[in-house]
Amino acid sequence: MDPVVCVEIGDDKKYTSMKESTNSPYYNEYFVFEFHVPPDVMFDKILKLSVIHSKNLLRSGTLVGTFKLDIGTVYSQPEHQFYHKWAMLSDPDDITAGVKGYVKCDIAVVAKGDNIKSPHKANETDEDDIEGNLLLPEGVPSERQWARYYIKIYRAEGLPKMNTSIMANMKKAFIGENKDLVDPYVQVLFAGQRGKTSVQKSSYEPVWNEQILFTEMFPPLCKRMKIQIRDSDKVNDVAIGTHFIDLRKISNDGDKGFLPTLGPAWVNMYGSTRNYTLMDEHQDLNEGLGEGVSFRARLLISIVVEILDTASTEIMSTTEVQVEQIQNISEYVTGKMEEFFLFGAFLEATMVDRKIGDKPISFEVTIGNYGNQIDGVNKPTMHRKKKDGGDGDEEESELLQNSSEDEAEDDGDLVSVSTTPPMKPVITDRNYFHLPYFENKPCIYIKSWWQDQRRRLYNANIMDKIADKLEEGLNDVQEIIKTEKAFPERRLRGVLEELGSGCNRFVTLANKDQNQTGMTKLDRERLKSCMRELENMSAQAKTTRSQVKKNTVKDKLKLVQNFLQKLRFLAEEPQHSIPDVFIWMMNNNKRIAYARIPSKDILYSIVDEESGKDCGKVKTVFLKLPGKKGFGPAGWTVQAKMELYLWLGLNKQRKDFLSGLPNGFEENKAVKGPGLQSFPPISLTYIMKQEFQLRVHMYQARSLFAADNSGLSDPFARVFFSTHSQCTEVLNETLCPTWDQLLVFDNVELFGEACELRDDPPIIVIEIYDQDTPGKAEFIGRTFAKPITKMSDEHYGPPRFPPQLEYYQIYRGNNIAGDLLAAFELLQIGAAGKADLPPIDGPTDSERGPILPVPMGIRPVLSKYRIEVLFWGLRDLKRVNLAQVDRPRVDIECAGKGVQSAVIQNYKKNPNFSTLVKWFEVDLPENELLHPPLNIRVVDCRAFGRYTLVGSHAVGSLRKFIYRPPDKTANNWSTAGEIIVNMEPEPPIKKMETCVKLDSTSDAVVKVDVPEEDKKEKKKKKKKGEEIEEEEPDESLLDWWSKYFASIETMTEQLKAQEAAAAEAEEKEDMEIAAEGTEIKPHESHVKGSKGKEKSKDKGKSSKEDKKKKQQQADLLEKKNNKQKIDELHVYNKELEQECGNFEDWLHAFNLYRGKIGDDDDNVTDEERIVGRYKGSLCVYKVPLPEDVAKEVGFDPNFGMFQGIPNNDPINVLVRVYVVRATDLHPADINGKADPYVVIKLGKTEIKDKENYISKQLNPIFGKSFDIEATFPMESMLTVSVFDWDLVGSDDLIGETKIDLENRFYSKQRATCGIAQTYSIHGYNTWRDPMKPTQILTKLCKEGKVDGPHFGPGGRVKVANRVFLGPTELEDENGLKKQTDEHLALIALQHWEDIPRAGCKLIPEHVETRPLLNPEKPGIEQGHLEMWVDMFPTDMPAPGPAVDISPRKPKKYELRVIIWNTDEVILEDDDYFTGEKSSDIFVRGWLKGQQEDKQDTDVHYHSLTGEGNFNWRFIFPFDYLRAEEKIVMSKKESMFSWDETEYKIPARLTLQVWDADHFSADDFLGAVELDLNRFPRGAKTAKQCSIDMVLNEQELPTISIFKQKRVKGWWPFVAQNENDEMELTGKVEAELQLLTAEEAEKSPAGLARNEPEPLEKPNRPDTSYIWFLSPLKSIKYLVCTRYKWLIIKIVLALLLLAMLGLFLYSMPGYMVKKLLGA
Repeated sequence: MDPVVCVEIGDDKKYTSMKESTNSPYYNEYFVFEFHVPPDVMFDKILKLSVIHSKNLLRSGTLVGTFKLDIGTVYSQPEHQFYHKWAMLSDPDDITAGVKGYVKCDIAVVAKGDNIKSPHKANETDEDDIEGNLLLPEGVPSERQWARYYIKIYRAEGLPKMNTSIMANMKKAFIGENKDLVDPYVQVLFAGQRGKTSVQKSSYEPVWNEQILFTEMFPPLCKRMKIQIRDSDKVNDVAIGTHFIDLRKISNDGDKGFLPTLGPAWVNMYGSTRNYTLMDEHQDLNEGLGEGVSFRARLLISIVVEILDTASTEIMSTTEVQVEQIQNISEYVTGKMEEFFLFGAFLEATMVDRKIGDKPISFEVTIGNYGNQIDGVNKPTMHRKKKDGGDGDEEESELLQNSSEDEAEDDGDLVSVSTTPPMKPVITDRNYFHLPYFENKPCIYIKSWWQDQRRRLYNANIMDKIADKLEEGLNDVQEIIKTEKAFPERRLRGVLEELGSGCNRFVTLANKDQNQTGMTKLDRERLKSCMRELENMSAQAKTTRSQVKKNTVKDKLKLVQNFLQKLRFLAEEPQHSIPDVFIWMMNNNKRIAYARIPSKDILYSIVDEESGKDCGKVKTVFLKLPGKKGFGPAGWTVQAKMELYLWLGLNKQRKDFLSGLPNGFEENKAVKGPGLQSFPPISLTYIMKQEFQLRVHMYQARSLFAADNSGLSDPFARVFFSTHSQCTEVLNETLCPTWDQLLVFDNVELFGEACELRDDPPIIVIEIYDQDTPGKAEFIGRTFAKPITKMSDEHYGPPRFPPQLEYYQIYRGNNIAGDLLAAFELLQIGAAGKADLPPIDGPTDSERGPILPVPMGIRPVLSKYRIEVLFWGLRDLKRVNLAQVDRPRVDIECAGKGVQSAVIQNYKKNPNFSTLVKWFEVDLPENELLHPPLNIRVVDCRAFGRYTLVGSHAVGSLRKFIYRPPDKTANNWSTAGEIIVNMEPEPPIKKMETCVKLDSTSDAVVKVDVPEEDKKEKKKKKKKGEEIEEEEPDESLLDWWSKYFASIETMTEQLKAQEAAAAEAEEKEDMEIAAEGTEIKPHESHVKGSKGKEKSKDKGKSSKEDKKKKQQQADLLEKKNNKQKIDELHVYNKELEQECGNFEDWLHAFNLYRGKIGDDDDNVTDEERIVGRYKGSLCVYKVPLPEDVAKEVGFDPNFGMFQGIPNNDPINVLVRVYVVRATDLHPADINGKADPYVVIKLGKTEIKDKENYISKQLNPIFGKSFDIEATFPMESMLTVSVFDWDLVGSDDLIGETKIDLENRFYSKQRATCGIAQTYSIHGYNTWRDPMKPTQILTKLCKEGKVDGPHFGPGGRVKVANRVFLGPTELEDENGLKKQTDEHLALIALQHWEDIPRAGCKLIPEHVETRPLLNPEKPGIEQGHLEMWVDMFPTDMPAPGPAVDISPRKPKKYELRVIIWNTDEVILEDDDYFTGEKSSDIFVRGWLKGQQEDKQDTDVHYHSLTGEGNFNWRFIFPFDYLRAEEKIVMSKKESMFSWDETEYKIPARLTLQVWDADHFSADDFLGAVELDLNRFPRGAKTAKQCSIDMVLNEQELPTISIFKQKRVKGWWPFVAQNENDEMELTGKVEAELQLLTAEEAEKSPAGLARNEPEPLEKPNRPDTSYIWFLSPLKSIKYLVCTRYKWLIIKIVLALLLLAMLGLFLYSMPGYMVKKLLGA
């Protein structure tokens, strides 16, 4: 067949090219689809892969099979991708057909900010294990079955009107009918298919009773089903409401799991407000995007899934969607109708946005359509008792029968009151109003009827409460760890204990009323699975609790977070019952802002755990704008802050509905009169009130958002409490204001009892603004706090008072906008008035006027610190107001003190500072967590003493810059004995057993394998004449690429080993943790200094793990030792900067920012605000320092703590950039490919490698090195870009990567030139640094003030107190040995991190992988670039020539295939004359990918036995890359292509056997495909040749033609039969011979049977003319067997014709006779 693969996402389709006549095509094409949509929409998109046979411009082709999954499934995979997986194709039109083939693909979904980690593509062996690599998420079985999904749609109620009333009134006037204004139908979208019910005309309560049927694989790879009620309208067909069903929530894939099932149950739909407008601005809400702001309708549905038995005959085999009628179901299936009662009291309405205007404001509460008086129009027909708000006349009421027993008649005419009386707002401050409720609190109450499905909500509530408690506990633990308080493990154990008991309680509670009416199958199954899960969780919590130790807290915390996610998932109930409650703020009968409260949160139950978390409690609710208005700047401001009390429960349980309110009120009833006790009040009047004083201690804020264009803000804070508000002062130009201010709110009146207020005081809202022009302020963010309350009879003292300063996170929208450090106390004013309150120290701070500072007991304790600043230089400064920065200066400020750098006189000429180190002293809090941020500001000194701000940076935490003097008590490195590091080669397994303990008191021996020795041994072996030819490649064949590929292989193996280790570690975790407590040895904790601390951390890892790792490493090494020895380099699959902490070992780069931070939507990224970088460092320490620091040898007081820092004068450097290859580039051309080339830019130098672009390649191998001379610091930012070459127009940037060379150059990790694994002076691994290892070592020792190196006899070198042993002989290219110390020095360098004090890890010889980014597509990687950079200062000896990394040239080979014979070929034709089965056989062959060069033998006509004789030679010349095992071919893609494209394809020989037909197309009989690198050895005889050679290829020994050179044997031909099984269709005897191009020239051979070396003609029996030789036999056969009936039929027909002829002939004469009566 000629397959094409089509990839479609939504309406986007992309096709691969077509491959001709093959069943296993090889494409290697890369498609990118880009979307800019919300995640929810994205994850519901369906990705469909289809394979189409022979598609071209004129015809659409036939569909072979498809595979579907949704994007959400891909995104939920690890790394958001499927890599090298096989997708299983199935035929949508014939579900009985089974698998139609497989497509191997990679799929990745990348959101902004994700980075694609592609597993490393070494020269990978094709993973032919299809079954093991199916494209399916974890846990989905590989054998998926077809299933029917029945979605049954019964009826809906409560639909809104979807047409204007004007039209309706016209109709009524003309026709006299009054219709419902909506024509609903239901649409279901699932797995990319759509089904619709019929349209029910004009009905608010449509009844459908239809089912929609989908046929799809099970388990489906599409997570959500989308169910919409839509309004059918020719003009404007819109959604009324949307509901998503997550299949994971309505099924369970465990052993005791269940298939997806749901209902029959009502689902509630929410969306925009119900008033109809033609262009609804919130239409998106009805489509299911965003949070619905109003009830739209509810729909009764059920879902059933049945697995199909595809073997049975009567099933429909297509996957088309079908719609069928079904029976109606009774009303009681969904539960018994009950009367519910909702009560609400509004205790406070403050912070009402002033933009609303001062018209009276009221609040409306609705539940479903109950209580909705503006647009709840439709009356229910279904249930007479059900009552709606009618047509807006509040008075309408009905007598309600059967109210509950205890209040028999009192309930008479209870009219719902759903709206508070309108009230004019009063001004609080510049931005906000409040409603003056004071002691009068309005109430609302609503009666409604719903099916009683409280059990569902109760179970969810119990789980939610367990989860809330758990979350709170986890936050505590994290806070304890973050603030480094003691004993986080105790708190975590407590949390786990609570979790365990909570889970057990659930199991007992949920188990009761099992057989209530309306329990659906899903209810029962979910209950079972929730109980199982929670029992399980309780047990796990118990075991985990016993394992929580000080050192395992962090790991266990992660584990417990998984519990939390699971609980939240289980608590979400897929079958709805009571709709959510909406609270709307109304102004002038318009809806302004809303809050949505889930009904389960306020649902009452007698059992405490079951009732909602806010039922009968006062809750703070913030109202927000509906829909899209609620996002961006408009959504930042609060519309109103409500203190609300809500209670929802069965009407008959309502007697204590007021019990949770603050005490001390009187009820006011709507109607006065006797016997109305049970009526709910319409308002409450509080008689009890308390007076308080609130003290707000605003100390400081940090890392606020920048609100001005300067990149700074002028922040002040506004504090709201109840109806009061106050502001702090404005501090100019800072992101880290320290207000240090006490705000006192006097005479705050709060209603209710004192003790209640003590435990649960109202919340305080703090908003932070940026002061612009006077009178205008811009919002920065807000945070909430609860004050600590002191009643008048309590003592003001520890432990609660004075309160501690705490950090509160400030939010703006969903973004974190900084932190606030403050404390809040609420003090009751007793009978004695304010005299009893703790005194406030008066305004002692006379300069600041009447501003009170934070009092002593609360403000932090300060001590004196010195901050030393290293000023190195400024980089990449952008223009300010169009002027270039010329004379910049850096100002450092911390806690009011600061220091200025020297001014850079000419930024263009030299951007470094002349004075390197300055310091200042400052008072900082003892508690490091309270340290204020340090501000770095860069100003440009202009003429006439003017300054302009260039940019600023706030260092949020000084912790990493704090210098802690070394500990005196720990033993000193220098006093310890010598530590010997031995490098003798030894058998690899033992080697790993020696534990490496590099602690100063023990003598450790590290044994590391040195390949040199092995090579010698191997060579010796060779001399003895043993054949190890395959193992040891010829030295001359090895090049840099051999080294690279070997390294990549090692890297992949290591990654695999790490993954395996991680997985194993998880399994053994429990055992190990138990062991871990005992295995930390006492002496390891006394290792000296900060270096030592890090070491002991590493040793804390359990030794079991170490052993396991060792074992794995040993296995790896063993593998490696069996492999050939190639020196390797280190391939990093990330940027070197990530590996080495940005090379900030002593020089840090701080980004300077300017400009505002944008809104949530138009995210101005941080990148765009960066205006340059400041390079330098800080060192913070308590003054006075211990003496001995200054007494060290060579201590330069000018440099303070920054000793041994290099000079920062300009320096000339030769930069050598090696670009190896790029992978996964984004296509830049329409054809889905790109023509990439490299551009390198450093300073003013730009090198464009445009003429060497690589045509149509997304994984180009560049293999180039570029030399650039540069002067640091002016030119230190290297940009390597990949561009796409275009014939016309300008070339497009694909992506670029930037490298800061300066930090690399000056780093102590010596990133200038990586240190090779071994030292050799010739061959592919020549030492490339101009300095030899001995010189490097000497230099490092001198710079680090380390004693050494001392080279001793017998291969020893001593550095400090370390002794390294190693080989001392070096071999030059002539094989001569000479003595050298270089190997020793190199070993010392490789272990430099073990050297005390001065040591750090040196960068090895490496290749790094850098992501390519494109500024136009921020945050999304455009591919990866593998490269490395060497730098050589020009004042040192010049380096040698660059390493040659140019891509390997493919080698020319010639494959000669002689087809000798075939046998047992199936016979296709029946002979025309003799009827015998025969075939006209010929054999066709080609090398994979070169179908156009296919060659055919001649035809062996009329073979009766399937035997064919050919003696025919095919000759295939090809170019081959030995190292990658790929054939390289270049061809033009189409006649329009400008140039040839290079393809790399696997080396596979395809042989096919065909039956030749003269007049029709030839018939394909069978094929065999041989991978030239590993194919089964041919059988000796035709008898021994069987189909197993193809089917069980993995088990058979394989050979490679590249090693064997010549192979002869029999191979089977196979083809698929009707049941898609492989069957043997013939055998071929062939001989394969491989020659290099040179050998082929020396001994040429002819094609077919031609000269030179002609093959003899085959001896074919003369069966082709058999009928000519024995004609009688043939005739007999023809007459008797084959055409017997045909002949009889012809004879009969002729007789009939004769009779008819005679009749016609004689008829006229006879007639004449008759007429004339003759």
